[in-house]
Amino acid sequence: MACMFQGSATLTFSISLGRRTLGCLLASGALAVGVASGQSPAVSTSGAAANARPAASSAAATTTRDTPARTPAKPKADQGDISFDDLKFDIEVGGAYDPAMLTDEIRALDGKVVKLRGYILPSTLFRETNIDEFVLVRDNQECCFGPGAALYDCVVVNLINGVKTDFTTRPVTVTGTFHLKEYKYPDDSGHFAIFNIRGTAVK
Repeated sequence: MACMFQGSATLTFSISLGRRTLGCLLASGALAVGVASGQSPAVSTSGAAANARPAASSAAATTTRDTPARTPAKPKADQGDISFDDLKFDIEVGGAYDPAMLTDEIRALDGKVVKLRGYILPSTLFRETNIDEFVLVRDNQECCFGPGAALYDCVVVNLINGVKTDFTTRPVTVTGTFHLKEYKYPDDSGHFAIFNIRGTAVK
């Protein structure tokens, strides 16, 4: 039997194969045979690999379809949630305040509905129940308000629409409209606050 190679995987036999031999090759599934009338049969070993490639592609496509696309989470500030860290700007403790010190991000909050978590400062309260005005501070220490405190560590809250709250030592979340508003000492010696929230809820 003589044979020659065509390409890398196809063999063309110069003599006819016996029916039994040809049947064995077909039954094995490893070879694909094409026979034309009056021509020598062409035997190819590339059939199995060709059949395997579509299956792999199909599996990859199925995996792609089954994997849901992830939607990037929005920053908390875009959802209205802010923290006292978002109110920070460059100013020396006890230094004179100038509106030009505020960052663009802080200016962008003016007039927007926000949620801010902090503590009700007890030293600024006239009563402990049915409160409609208080100072919200970063933590429950007296250092967050008054002379020597950082202006960005406190926010004056005015509750509106009949909303009231009671004093608590636990942190609360205030929802309302944020405003840039300057509060000065009676003797005009400086500012004690520059932020305000007209609150509609306290939780």
